[in-house]
Amino acid sequence: MAEAQPIRLMAKDAEDLAVVASCLQDALVPLAEMRFLKDEKRFVMLVNRFRWERADATKGNGGGDASFADAGAANQRINSGLCIDRVIAVRSRGIDREKPAKFLPLMTLALDGPHVLNLVFSGGGVIQLEIEAPSVFLQDFGEAWPTQWRPDHDKATGEVKGAR
Repeated sequence: MAEAQPIRLMAKDAEDLAVVASCLQDALVPLAEMRFLKDEKRFVMLVNRFRWERADATKGNGGGDASFADAGAANQRINSGLCIDRVIAVRSRGIDREKPAKFLPLMTLALDGPHVLNLVFSGGGVIQLEIEAPSVFLQDFGEAWPTQWRPDHDKATGEVKGAR
């Protein structure tokens, strides 16, 4: 399998946003690494992204630990930055902001009309951004690392299993 290149994407409409959302599915987001920069009309966050574009669909969660010697392993994570511009306001529900060290599993990004972008997390948490228009940027940085954990979704609840 050829080495996947770091992602660098921009979304200005719903179709582009669907591509960015698919890359971010199952990203782990530290609550402490989200910021609304009101004066800049920008919402930013750092994420620990599962590299779905690299994952081997035939392999599930393996037993045993992954190591850096397994750098070619199918299951990898990488740090990424997400920047959403033209943000007017930010609201949230179902997210305990009193636990900044907590990691939230991101399920998707979804437009709700032309001026609302929802960041939907496993467990029902949502961060809702009021936006002037979609303007989203995603970029990987640093080196990817192997992980033995491949995210798996409980069909009944939508909860993520194995999201480490």
